[in-house]
Amino acid sequence: MNETGNTFDKTNALTTPLDRTLRRPSWTSISTEVDNLVAKKKLIQSNVSILESFLLKIAYKRSIHSTAFDDQFIPSLDDLRISFSEDTSEKVMFPNVTYCGDDNYGMPRSENLAMSDKAQTALYEYVTKIASMYRDIPFHNFEHASHVTMSANKLLNRICTPYEDEDEEDTAARTFGISADPLAQFVAVFSALVHDVDHRGVPNAQLVAERSMLAIQFNNRNVAEKRSITLAWNVLMRDRFRELQSLIFVNAYEMRRFKQLLVNTVLATDISDKERSAIGKLRWQEAFHPSQSSLLDEESSNSRFDDASLRSLKATLVLEQIMQASDVAHTMQHWKAFTKWNKRLYRELSKGYREGRGSLDPREGWCDGEIGFFDFYIIPLAKKLKECGVFGSAASEYYGEIGFFDFYIIPLAKKLKECGVFGSAASEYYIPRVLGMGIKCIP
Repeated sequence: MNETGNTFDKTNALTTPLDRTLRRPSWTSISTEVDNLVAKKKLIQSNVSILESFLLKIAYKRSIHSTAFDDQFIPSLDDLRISFSEDTSEKVMFPNVTYCGDDNYGMPRSENLAMSDKAQTALYEYVTKIASMYRDIPFHNFEHASHVTMSANKLLNRICTPYEDEDEEDTAARTFGISADPLAQFVAVFSALVHDVDHRGVPNAQLVAERSMLAIQFNNRNVAEKRSITLAWNVLMRDRFRELQSLIFVNAYEMRRFKQLLVNTVLATDISDKERSAIGKLRWQEAFHPSQSSLLDEESSNSRFDDASLRSLKATLVLEQIMQASDVAHTMQHWKAFTKWNKRLYRELSKGYREGRGSLDPREGWCDGEIGFFDFYIIPLAKKLKECGVFGSAASEYYGEIGFFDFYIIPLAKKLKECGVFGSAASEYYIPRVLGMGIKCIP
């Protein structure tokens, strides 16, 4: 049922914009493992369903909460602009009101609450438009974006589900307000969907080395990520998506929070940004290990935070961890997923190298590089998922998979190389097979 009380036929209402999109030439850029319209259509529908579930949470909260609606809200030029000129990390505030009363939590309970036909059509069109802007490359394609979105959805659902001995207010406290903030939850899955829009299939360092127009536009930093944010935001701001905009934010404050969280979460996926990574480590220590604040200067100690600001910093950091973990979720999932996506990444980097868009041949040092990636990024990330305390059993599930690599697979691969009996075959044949890289395999 929609607001008018009429029965809503999703199939009839939503196939028109989808079919129209299918006829566009840009649809061929949506790369999937099974290259057919059925597979692509399923990906579209999956992403729409995920986004819709969080939009309904936003609508439900507004329906029972005193949100300041502005029917005549017209964004200012500043509201419409995406800016990367300032650090927004500690400015994203999670409203205290999220801790008030049980009715602010959970999924919509009213059967009469649903998106309008027009809004659902707009959401469907937006997702198909974003899908068509992904390039036909082996790894950073629309299927990857969909995988990241589904992973983010899973993690969010895990942290927002109360433990057996919790009520919903306890859950909000444990998650630093995230479970009671549907706008923040929506941004997480939205960011996952758009985080690699128009990715060129080469690292940021290559775009900078080529002195590309994108690198110049974004001052040689977070080039691909800023490009994706800008494209996704500009599409969302089109007049045809006014109905969708009004579901996401109803005033300037919500619009500003949406932008801040969007920028934060997508930029968090640029793990090659050493400066941002270093700052992130300090912020994590400041938020979750205040007893070690002696390692920081006096101005950086968490005593400068009041309770609300510290809670907001923790929530922001957790959302970034969700995004980072989702972006590399294949490394924390079952073996089949790991090998599938690792092979794709190898093919994408190899393609760039063959085209002269990379100085390193992926065949040289690929195995050592993957071991280093687990040692210095994946394993520490999995540990953070566990230590921040918001994920409950989900952290153990993820860390359990990582522990298998940490304590068995990676040491085994290192020993195979160190013992010397395999010679060059250790790096070229056997270790890649152990790690599932799929470059070459012995019979």
